[in-house]
Amino acid sequence: MQSPLDFFAKAARSSPQAAAANVEFAAGHKNMLQLIELRWIAVIGQITTIASAILIFQIELPLLPMLQVLACLIAFNIASHLRWHERRPVSNGEVFMALLVDVASLTVLLYLSGGITNPFAFLYLLQVILSAVLLEVMWTWIIVLITIGCMAGLAMYAQPLALPFDHARGISSIYIQGLLVCFALNAALLVMFISRISDTLRDKAAQLAALRQQAVEEEHIVRMGLLASGAAHELGTPLATVSVILGDWKRMPQFRDDPGLLEDLTEMQNQLQRCKSIVSGILLSAGEARGESAVRTTVRSFLDGLVAHWQASRQVAGFQYNNRIAEDLPVASDSALKQTIDNLLDNALEASPAWVGLDAVIEDGTLHVVVTDRGPGFSPAMLGQIGKPYQSTKAKPGRGLGLFLAVNVARKLGGSVSAENRPQGGAQVTLSLPLSSIELEEERIDG
Repeated sequence: MQSPLDFFAKAARSSPQAAAANVEFAAGHKNMLQLIELRWIAVIGQITTIASAILIFQIELPLLPMLQVLACLIAFNIASHLRWHERRPVSNGEVFMALLVDVASLTVLLYLSGGITNPFAFLYLLQVILSAVLLEVMWTWIIVLITIGCMAGLAMYAQPLALPFDHARGISSIYIQGLLVCFALNAALLVMFISRISDTLRDKAAQLAALRQQAVEEEHIVRMGLLASGAAHELGTPLATVSVILGDWKRMPQFRDDPGLLEDLTEMQNQLQRCKSIVSGILLSAGEARGESAVRTTVRSFLDGLVAHWQASRQVAGFQYNNRIAEDLPVASDSALKQTIDNLLDNALEASPAWVGLDAVIEDGTLHVVVTDRGPGFSPAMLGQIGKPYQSTKAKPGRGLGLFLAVNVARKLGGSVSAENRPQGGAQVTLSLPLSSIELEEERIDG
């Protein structure tokens, strides 16, 4: 089991990059699904246009070959849907090939229906704009060159559409009507598609901003860990010196024969021992004297031991502990998680020295640890900033780090921390953690 310092250092190095890659992957996959949906709309529009041209305007078209092209396009879209309905990474090359299929099908349909004399030849602009939105610059220019080549080929080899040259009739001209329909179709599809792409880009930007904030917070935690480790080194010598002096004082007659002074010296030694334990814990967590293997325990034993140690080392007037875990499970004792719960209890104790409560329960594979107090509770501004460093109800410098560390540890283990004020007074902080993040792969222990 890695130390908390190593835990956050590794997270700060790898997590933001991996998360950013996941954001890019999700955006690419969503764009591909929207392209598939757009192709279905295009197929319906093409079928409607062909039917209208033949049945309403009595235009002779090679119906069978055009239906064969549409059948191929439908088959391609079904195959695309089967491939991309699950989350898969989407490369620029794959999006380029999908757009190339659309360009090819449009070219064949135009070749069969008049070439560039067909007013729907301007649908090439739709493919160019989509490539500019979805692809990198190099791929977009390739699409531009291909569409130009297709239009040139249609101009040279396609048979003109048998439409009267009656542009002077204005809106009554069949060609002008076709241009208007083509423009409306282009505009509607572009508005629909690009508005969705814009939403995706905004979501992506928001997620990347959150990732940048997370990276800053994790870097802050690493710096705190390094400072704590260095301070622990420096404190070792003065603590040892004070311990020797207190031991000498305790043996001196003027202290030994005075019960009051002797009691004070004993309390000082106890508190000094607690300071040395805290320093040793920092050094152990930094990996200097700690084994790398995880300590095997059970979830109830882990929490019971944690609570017993915390209660023994703090002066708590009233402490209520309810372990409502019905089924004990084998877990790995994680020092980062232990320190997180200790921090939550310490925060509650500072806010409410007279009473602190802790409840533990497992629901739907998630461990919920609820810490409550009877203090003044959180201010509305504080509730909106839970998990941010140096946000605290205690107006002292450096406070608020307990919740900050708790939120980050929970996030790295796939869980979360929430806070609220209790109706009867005081505050409640809930740590929710999926058991899969700490559970050992072995037989469950019935309890």
